[in-house]
Amino acid sequence: MGSPRIGRSNPTLDVTVSSAVRRCALSPAAAADLVRRALRAEGVRHAVVSVAFVGRRRIRSLNRTYLGHDRETDVLAFALPGAAGVVVGDVYCAPESAARAARRYGVGLREELRRLVVHGVLHVLGHDHPEGAGRELSAMWLRQESLLRRLRGGR
Repeated sequence: MGSPRIGRSNPTLDVTVSSAVRRCALSPAAAADLVRRALRAEGVRHAVVSVAFVGRRRIRSLNRTYLGHDRETDVLAFALPGAAGVVVGDVYCAPESAARAARRYGVGLREELRRLVVHGVLHVLGHDHPEGAGRELSAMWLRQESLLRRLRGGR
């Protein structure tokens, strides 16, 4: 990923989305739009962010390799070094894992994938939350849910 040129008046939000899964309830265009809108809502003017929809084995492998957790998860996000003033990061979402969470929470798969994408963006921006019971009461979770309500009208 190249760094965007930073200008005073022209924001540059470079978002790419890929999918290694057969079907995904959130289209690449909708995911990219959501990332851009979330970044703008968080006051980000310059960013290079990639989102990849991956299978269960791939997300487990990434979780083991980079975080030392040998288990499947629904989303991983990594903030990467970039030029001054440019947010750079990768977000990985596992639609199969998201489907289980969607059933557990009683929401549609598309809604849960939107939640995971925004969750990943917030991690790229440096937000974090506790594990376990306090997760859904954390400042990050509340910010995520607020963003999702504000951005609801997207594709």
